[in-house]
Amino acid sequence: MTLIRLFFALVLLSATGAFAQGSPRVDVYKNAACSCCGGWVEHLRENGFAVTTHDIDDVPANRKKLGMPENLGSCHTAKVNGYVIEGHVPAADIKRLLKEKPKALGLAVPAMPAGSPGMESSRPVPYDTLLVDPKGSTSVFASH
Repeated sequence: MTLIRLFFALVLLSATGAFAQGSPRVDVYKNAACSCCGGWVEHLRENGFAVTTHDIDDVPANRKKLGMPENLGSCHTAKVNGYVIEGHVPAADIKRLLKEKPKALGLAVPAMPAGSPGMESSRPVPYDTLLVDPKGSTSVFASH
C-alpha cells in the first residue's frame, strides 16, 4: 500500500511540475493600496501566467533597481523570465516577448492609460506598449 501511495504522489508532483514549467512565472512589485494593480494581476492569471505579488513601499526605487527608466514608470513593475515589465502591459504582448526573445530590458506601458488591462474604462484611449532596450531607448512593440 505504501508503494502505491508513493507512486501516486510522484505522479502528482510530476504533473504539477510540468504545469508550473509551462506557465511563465511573473513577480509583481506593487503598492498594497493600489487596486488597478490587482486588476492587472488578475488579467495575467486569466491568461495563464503564474503570478506572485510583492507589496512594497517604494515602487519607484524598485523600478530603478530593476533598470527601468523613470520616464516609463507606472504603478507597478514586474519580472518574468529575465525581462522587466512596467505598467499595464497586455498579457498577449508579454507572451509575444517571451516567444520572440528580443535582446531587451523588457516592455513598458507608461502611466496608466484608460482601457489597458486593469484600467478598464468605458472611454479607452489608444496606447502603445514599448520595447525597452538595455540602455533605456524605446520602440513601439504593439499599439492598442
